[in-house]
Amino acid sequence: MGLWNTLADLKACHWVDLTHSLNNESPFWSGIPEGSVELCKTVFDYDNPMLCCRIHTFKFPGQFGTHIDFPNHFVAGASGPEAFSVENHVLPLVVIDIRDKVAENPEYAITLDDIDAFEAANGAIPAGSFVALCTGWGHRWPSNDALNNFDEEGGEHAPGWSLPVVRYLIDERDVAAIGHETFDTDASPEAAKEDDLACERLVLASGRFQVELMDNLDQLPATGAIIFIAYPRIEGATGLPVRAWAVYE
Repeated sequence: MGLWNTLADLKACHWVDLTHSLNNESPFWSGIPEGSVELCKTVFDYDNPMLCCRIHTFKFPGQFGTHIDFPNHFVAGASGPEAFSVENHVLPLVVIDIRDKVAENPEYAITLDDIDAFEAANGAIPAGSFVALCTGWGHRWPSNDALNNFDEEGGEHAPGWSLPVVRYLIDERDVAAIGHETFDTDASPEAAKEDDLACERLVLASGRFQVELMDNLDQLPATGAIIFIAYPRIEGATGLPVRAWAVYE
């Protein structure tokens, strides 16, 4: 009964869905070929004489919508979902909010000074936590143009991580994973100036995972929440859409 009582306590808390809803018009990374998404294709319907029920098939890239990336996404021979137990996907959640900086500069990249200020106000980021970067970008979904923030020449302008901060979170704080609202970890010009998608490669090469295209991070406290991440158990996947949510008192 003890866990049931704990569940009752959790049910009385605030629950926040961190996941974008998906349909056949949902945006995805421009490098993925057109025609890669076909959701809810009906292969049996209620009036079918062979099987009077509705069955759908689904076609989508692993990196579609709010999704998880595993180490093998970038590192040949690295681990996929099989390396992570269900316990690895229930974690303390730290949310670093830089929306004020992004409002002034949509290409803003988080700095070590921002981390120092955050930890001065909230305490050291705990080892084993999931650190999410709140930029307000999640509210641009489902507009592909708004998410990429194209200029007149087609250039992209988005905020995000910087390599020194990602390295600090891994080397100095030993976090379990990171997450963000943009299409990728290296969305900011500061991160993009590093060669070879250095931020994402650093996260995945360290054996960690990340969650991209998160939503509703602005509804969460800086510390104290718990994140839950769920996805289909598909062997060898390099990434999968997730249903992620957070609970806080």
